[in-house]
Amino acid sequence: MSTRREMLALASGAALTAAALPGPAAAAGRADGWVATWAAAPTTVPPGDPLILNGQTVRQVVRTSVGGERLRIRLTNEFGATPLRIGEVRVAIRAGDGASTDAVPGTDRRVTFGGREAVTVPAGAPLVSDPVRLGLPPGADLVISVFLPERTPVTTLAAFAFQDNAIAAGNVTGAARITPTSTIGQYLFLSGVSVWGGDGTGVTVQGGDDAGVGGRGGDGAVVTLGDSITNGANTVTSANHRWPDLLAARFRSARIRLGVANVGISGNRLLHDPNPPAGSGAEAFAAFFGHSGLRRFDRDVVAQPGVTHLVVLLGVNDLGHPGTVAPPGEVVTADDLIWGHRQLVARARLAGLRVYGATILPFKDDTLGFYTVENERKRAALNAWIRTSGEYDAVIDFDAAVRDPADPLRLAARYDSGDHLHPNDAGMAAMAAAVPIRLFRPGPG
Repeated sequence: MSTRREMLALASGAALTAAALPGPAAAAGRADGWVATWAAAPTTVPPGDPLILNGQTVRQVVRTSVGGERLRIRLTNEFGATPLRIGEVRVAIRAGDGASTDAVPGTDRRVTFGGREAVTVPAGAPLVSDPVRLGLPPGADLVISVFLPERTPVTTLAAFAFQDNAIAAGNVTGAARITPTSTIGQYLFLSGVSVWGGDGTGVTVQGGDDAGVGGRGGDGAVVTLGDSITNGANTVTSANHRWPDLLAARFRSARIRLGVANVGISGNRLLHDPNPPAGSGAEAFAAFFGHSGLRRFDRDVVAQPGVTHLVVLLGVNDLGHPGTVAPPGEVVTADDLIWGHRQLVARARLAGLRVYGATILPFKDDTLGFYTVENERKRAALNAWIRTSGEYDAVIDFDAAVRDPADPLRLAARYDSGDHLHPNDAGMAAMAAAVPIRLFRPGPG
């Protein structure tokens, strides 16, 4: 039975929630002030010999969206079958841009976990750090250095970072500049950064667009749930030209204090997990495609600190994978996809989120074998439902933003990366520009 004190606390907490957090985002968990400023969705690895690290430091670069006075880092061993031993973790603001992994002098901080500098992450679990006091300006880059002191198979990662990260010998987590022994385009054992309080503008950084724009730690976070187009496929590496990055820059310019957590996974499907046909070449990479959008929703969306908004762009791989990198028996109908989107809407609303549906981009004559007349019919039906059903809180019409006016079933040539499916950097900019910014201003949207 609850004590009287507990009952009063519950009652006062309920009253505070009702008064302070009105509207659909009321249940989004903003009471503690932490918001996601960066994210990467982890996956497992294909069968075979994984990358092995031993007595090495992994230094990884992340572009943050909002700043703050303190930050937290989320490590992940969620696909590991054995405990993950971490020797030391340090974080600093990055100097330079592009492929640089240098740290700004004076910004290096040790990261602890429950007061411990060296920790073991249980198999199948994530680990969230203690708060780290570091003035982080909006739009700045961090270098996060993780030392792995013993033989460590890499079993949990974000396989397509579109960012050059570095591996170096020994424990060089505190070095301002490291000498890489190799460069990787993945995020290893790292899945999130959140921030709290202040505006972080007491530190000057090099690089990072809009790094000096004001704004405190954030009024919430936008999660972008998607596939390779959201992940940033075919954009220039280390340039941060993914459409969610460019949307975050728009927020900063508009003085909208929302973090952006990009949980796009290349190859991801709404309805199915990876299932490469036995003996096919897809067995060598399909595991990187991650659990289905429905399966990973709670981990990758609802669990993001301070999440208030969700943008969904999923479905093209559900159309294109069966018969290419998935069994023909996993062919879906337009009604199947609509059903899946309805599930995302329902679950987002239960979490107190505003949820926006994005239309699927055109892909006529793509080089991956996705396009058929029937798949185009399904895409058109799904897009019509997204636009007209009223089930999403609002619509973001990416299809209209990047299609060829002379042939609306194709990507416009100026936005085409070359495979007729993925936008190039200019296409990503067009997508970010197509997002109605009013949907993210305080108020009913």
